[in-house]
Amino acid sequence: MVAISYHSHRCARGFCFVLWSMAFAVAAAGADEIRDRVDAHLAVGEFATALRVAEGADAVARDALMQRIAAAQNRAGARRGADRTLHRIADDRVRSNALDHLLAQRFRGGGGSGVVGNDAAGRGGNAAADFDALIELIQTTIEPDSWDEVGGPGSIAEFETGVVVDATGVLRRTKFDEAGEELRRLYRSSTKRNTAASHRRKSPLRKISLPRLEKAVQLRVASGRRPDEAMRALAGLSKIQYIMVFPETGDLVIAGPAGDWKQNQEGRMLSIDSGRPVLQLDDLIVVLRSMMRGADARFGCSITPTRQGLARTKAFAAESSKNKLPAGAAARERWLEQIRGSLGRQDVEIYGIDPATRVGQVIVEADYRMKLVGMGLEKGSAGVTSYLDAAAGAGKPGGMDVLRWWFTLNYDSVRATPERNVYEIRGQGVQVLSENEMLTQQGERVHTGKSEALNRQFSASFTREFPALAAKYPIYAELQNVFDLALVCAIFFAHDLPEQADWRMKWFLDSSKYQVAKGTPPTHTESVINHRVLAGGMIIAGVSGGVRVDPARYVKPAAIKKGSGRLVSDYRQSQPNSGERWWWD
Repeated sequence: MVAISYHSHRCARGFCFVLWSMAFAVAAAGADEIRDRVDAHLAVGEFATALRVAEGADAVARDALMQRIAAAQNRAGARRGADRTLHRIADDRVRSNALDHLLAQRFRGGGGSGVVGNDAAGRGGNAAADFDALIELIQTTIEPDSWDEVGGPGSIAEFETGVVVDATGVLRRTKFDEAGEELRRLYRSSTKRNTAASHRRKSPLRKISLPRLEKAVQLRVASGRRPDEAMRALAGLSKIQYIMVFPETGDLVIAGPAGDWKQNQEGRMLSIDSGRPVLQLDDLIVVLRSMMRGADARFGCSITPTRQGLARTKAFAAESSKNKLPAGAAARERWLEQIRGSLGRQDVEIYGIDPATRVGQVIVEADYRMKLVGMGLEKGSAGVTSYLDAAAGAGKPGGMDVLRWWFTLNYDSVRATPERNVYEIRGQGVQVLSENEMLTQQGERVHTGKSEALNRQFSASFTREFPALAAKYPIYAELQNVFDLALVCAIFFAHDLPEQADWRMKWFLDSSKYQVAKGTPPTHTESVINHRVLAGGMIIAGVSGGVRVDPARYVKPAAIKKGSGRLVSDYRQSQPNSGERWWWD
């Protein structure tokens, strides 16, 4: 292309044009020639010119050249320039490799991996004060499209830290003058305005591009930062309603209602509008890694009384039935403690996912709390009667029953357009199933495959009243979020959606690159056991069960139902924006 700037002036015989300057056209060069030219510019520190030359290469060669340029910028100390060059790499595999090299250069002392959650690798051992939040604030609130981060002419960088070290090695705080205080007030007020006008706004349908989110997380790691709060809370998404794939822009999108959130006293991030827990980045990645293992991928947990404990409890119940129950509150409490002591703790097993992750803790807690409701040890909601209260009301005679209750998936359907570019998830997703188990003298549990009427009554009522229970106890809504994530990721795998978006999940799937937060994995729980006294005896019941997440039957091609015209309309209105933002409304 020939670019000409000209000046015009009036001549005696009309108009004529005087050429001031002309940029010459460059014929398409071969890959080797372009690489040699890029290297020549890098050798003398001409990064901007090298970038312009690299843009003339084909897509594959261009990404490789961008990796070379980013490495050269990084070696020269132009870290922000190197991070911006990473933005230009389209292939997530090349970008991940480039980032690995940059992090190795920057944080050799911390292992060089740049793994999220490792402060030494993420920021380096001698990290300076973090001005990134203030810089991000300015760039997102003042002429957002004018900064060099997105290709504009404006630039911004940190200058001075908040402390100084004098010649004797004494560290002191710097003094803030009036102008500095004014900047602080501006920062505080701007933060509030930015909050009201950002991802914390209420939205009936917020869209999140997972490839863009992965890229944004990578680039924060490159600058020594962890994912910000918006990333960790998935921009306030409280439920996944749609999956959309846009092959032309390379976006794989999850979408649903979203809004502002807060942390409650239990540390859960809850939507301010609905009170539901918002989805979390770590949970998404844990479930994604589990479900992308194969078509038969599943995960879950079991909470099981030990065989020895059940045998002891059965023997204790048989012996107690020979005598009258002890009178008096103190004596009765000692007797109950003997029952609990005879059963002991129950074993917890988590399979298919890392048991130390938050997902592992959520499924175990949800299962345990459901059993407390079923045994009358925790209050349910209107319409949910505990099994023991129902049994006592029916006058069921004594003995010892071992009940089995477990959570599993319960979706109405998955619907899609004929092109399979948008999928809709319908149904609450969660149900409780039940079974009565026979118990031998040796404490062995024998599956019957059957559930007697009162047992079915409790599991059916818990399923029916699940929305009310989830509103009262957020842990059940957390479980619902995990189920939704599992179904979404199973759809990804079954229908090759990442491949359609040309997204390899290079960063999210690699546990050595992104480390999710972990705690102590649960291995045991206190036994859930309770009793009721009847005129003709007593009921003592113990519970086993767990959580089973197996979405395979919902995602088979034959199981996908035809969606309505609304899916097409919502898809058309959800086209990705042209910038780098990973979420939009």
